[in-house]
Amino acid sequence: MHADTLRSVVVLGSTGSIGTQALDVIGADPGRFRVAGLAVGGGNPGLLAEQAASYGAEVVAVADATAVPALKEALAARGASPVVLAGPEGVAEVAAWPCDTVLNGITGALGLTSTLVALEAGRTLALANKESLIIGGPLVKRLAAPGQILPVDSEHSAVQQCLWAAGPDGHRPEAVRRLVITASGGPFRGRERAELLDVTPEMALAHPTWSMGPMITINSATLVNKGLEVIEAHLLFDIGFDRIEVVVHPQSIIHSMVEYIDGSTIAQASPPDMRLPIALALGHPGRIAGAARAIDWTLAHTWTFEPLDDKAFPAVALARHVGTEGGTAPAVYNAANEACLEAFIGGGLPFLGIVDTVAKVVEEHRVTPADSVEEVLAADAWARARATELVRSVAAG
Repeated sequence: MHADTLRSVVVLGSTGSIGTQALDVIGADPGRFRVAGLAVGGGNPGLLAEQAASYGAEVVAVADATAVPALKEALAARGASPVVLAGPEGVAEVAAWPCDTVLNGITGALGLTSTLVALEAGRTLALANKESLIIGGPLVKRLAAPGQILPVDSEHSAVQQCLWAAGPDGHRPEAVRRLVITASGGPFRGRERAELLDVTPEMALAHPTWSMGPMITINSATLVNKGLEVIEAHLLFDIGFDRIEVVVHPQSIIHSMVEYIDGSTIAQASPPDMRLPIALALGHPGRIAGAARAIDWTLAHTWTFEPLDDKAFPAVALARHVGTEGGTAPAVYNAANEACLEAFIGGGLPFLGIVDTVAKVVEEHRVTPADSVEEVLAADAWARARATELVRSVAAG
């Protein structure tokens, strides 16, 4: 196949869990994809250089400018000479680099600018950075053309597949009775609130189903991640919060479902493997053969579903509240949570204190419209600062 027919891809967050799996998918089908650029938010310049050399990236960027010397040294050692960019503006430049698809796998609010830049440049956006959609919802939706954003989260990829399976009528919001977003329940499924008092970071990082980065793993333990996914589902599919339900499914085989107004429910099922939703987003509208293993139907299977315990895990209900409020409220929810996660990992906040503190920050915040990046980032900065103040008061008291 001639190189001009290859689909060119930029991978943002290439050294993280999503980024490395995306490169696995790309590397497994070299006749279909080529890597145009790579970017990371933080460290590990050695791995970034190794990726750039292995995949022939034209450009690389690192948000932490202090990592550039080490990156250049590592690139030279591997005989690679891509364009090297630095700082958040360098990552944004890679997001607009000439290519077909930008996969945004950067973790946290840092990904917002890259999402906006990629959309404005007309790239297809494979979105794993849910935070950028959640905190900048109005900005992102204003820029995005129909079908320009393809979700990489397994739950939203599942919903998308269910909508596709239902045919043209299935895409109409009025044909959908509700979206059912599944949750594994994390490592503390079935525990009551009182049983979560002594949870340590090590315990929270022991996810029973998925292998993910620390932020997403702990967000799954608190179910903040599921709250973020509810907001994301609302924004992606234009379905009201009253028609988005979360159901606990410990086996993580059914990734989400769509229930239609006639009583029919379509579900997407596959073993837990992020390479499948990644491959769907990169290969759309086609499918990539062998992207992930299928269910072995020669074995017996038992799949269970349980209601979510909102008392032990109030993060989803809180997310519904901030999603309904709109404006800067989702940005505050996300930013306060990120600050609390850092404090929990560092031993400065108990596990239950994460969502409790986020709720206090949300309650104190005066919601304003999210009409510009500056307004969103100002709310983000305020929430981080206020959460940090509350964490310190908890530690002192």
